Amino acid sequence: MSYSISGKTAIVTGAANGVGLAIARHFVDQGARVVLTDRDEAKLKSEVAKMSGADDHAIFFAGDLRERLTRANLISATVDAFDKVDILVNATRQCMASDPLDDQSDAVELSLQQNLLASLKLSQFVAKRMIKQAEAEQSGTEDKRKAVGSIINLSSIAARRSQPELMAYSIATAALDQMTRSMAIALAQSRIRVNGVALGSVMSANLKDQIHANDEYRARIVAQTPMGRIGAASEAAEAVQFLASDAAAFMTGQTITIDGGRTLLDPVAVPAH
Repeated sequence: MSYSISGKTAIVTGAANGVGLAIARHFVDQGARVVLTDRDEAKLKSEVAKMSGADDHAIFFAGDLRERLTRANLISATVDAFDKVDILVNATRQCMASDPLDDQSDAVELSLQQNLLASLKLSQFVAKRMIKQAEAEQSGTEDKRKAVGSIINLSSIAARRSQPELMAYSIATAALDQMTRSMAIALAQSRIRVNGVALGSVMSANLKDQIHANDEYRARIVAQTPMGRIGAASEAAEAVQFLASDAAAFMTGQTITIDGGRTLLDPVAVPAH
């Protein structure tokens, strides 16, 4: 079974930078047709222009996916350009520090809205489109093993760690992991697979900012990672490709971890993004 996603259409959120951008680039390189979406229109436009073969395989859509109209317009733009949606990668992640004892802070609400609710609402829109596509194509002899679609949620090992300064983010990503499991069950009969990737010591945009010109911080993370390095965003992209491909045809409701073994011994003192 190959990991091929060639010819499939994917929506990748959070695609203006970091891991989301790495996934979008990798998917285009693998022959997928990709809609890159984020709020930074200038950055999206610039990144799509740099992609080899982007004229036929990539477009961008800028907007705030917390808004219902934006989500609807994204689906319409995707179908207009590529006729269908096969894969959704919810790669938008926002990690924010928070004080667990600050009852005036809205960090938890903001984190849930950005990291959970936007992904949930878009997943619901996309799943309905996938089901509609399957009904239109139904022949009566369809292979029940063939997936109608694949949804992949990018989470974090923070969902399983107890780090008070990342309480809001930890709560949101833990909820996202539960969303992955719940939607997997709800959509299984429709042959839509829902899985997740929990990132740890991977060079996300946020982590890059954190360690910029801070060799001590980088060294602390590396020291607490059994494989002795920070992972590349491209390595996360390859894991996402696997989950999107037919090689993962019997996988749903699973969240795989990409962290160089860090969760095996991660102390509370070293933040994870």
